[in-house]
Amino acid sequence: MPPVETLSAHAKLTRALRVVGVRDDGYHLLEAEMATVDLADELEIEPGLDGFEVVDEVAFVGEGGEIGPAVGGIAPGAENLVTKALAAVGRRARVRLTKRIPAGAGLGGGSSDAAAVLRWAGADDETLAVGLGADVPFCVVGGRALVSGIGERVEPLDFEDFTAVLVTPALKVSTPEVYRTWDALGGPVGEHGNDLEPAALALQPRLLWWRDLVFSVAGERPRLAGSGGTWYIERGPQSAGCLATEIAAAVRAEHARALVVAVSATPAS
Repeated sequence: MPPVETLSAHAKLTRALRVVGVRDDGYHLLEAEMATVDLADELEIEPGLDGFEVVDEVAFVGEGGEIGPAVGGIAPGAENLVTKALAAVGRRARVRLTKRIPAGAGLGGGSSDAAAVLRWAGADDETLAVGLGADVPFCVVGGRALVSGIGERVEPLDFEDFTAVLVTPALKVSTPEVYRTWDALGGPVGEHGNDLEPAALALQPRLLWWRDLVFSVAGERPRLAGSGGTWYIERGPQSAGCLATEIAAAVRAEHARALVVAVSATPAS
């Protein structure tokens, strides 16, 4: 029996996103800067077997500092991106997925899980990757890159060291719904480097409350990561750790609940 292999699936942070067109088939054309950060899921893979298990370790802080499960959970069976990735590469494996990246957070957790499976299988077909999801091709490569087309074109950029504070409220923001809302709004241009921000705020108005909470603590307007719902601020390493502690305290004081964590950029896979 082949040994169990343990894989890391790192979150991605979308630092800038412009929607530059819409194809005839409805897919949106993007120009985005993405970077891998050290928040990561973990996959234990046993080749040749069947089965899929999810262990939820998403650490939301809130009143009393409790830890709770991710909102929305992980899709079972054939609807899960891990299962879809295994089917796409024609491999059998039993997978135990430890989730630390929240679902519906705009951090590419599911895409990164699928990308880890593709790397494990030695699959480097961009068409196969983008067929699983727009963020999957970048997550296969990792590091820092300019991503364009519908996500299939990944142009590596020089590594840039940075630290960011992520604030992900216990809300789930649907990426397809954000794009549909963007279309319905007439294709607005975001004022802060992310064209999807106006649509995400229209779809999930509660994000405005969270933006204002982060602003009140940091004295700086946070940016929305991808389609939401994570707000983030880039700071120096020491400052980021202090800011994360201050925001976590504010979250508890407001009887709210969110993932609050300082993350660092990671090089390419």
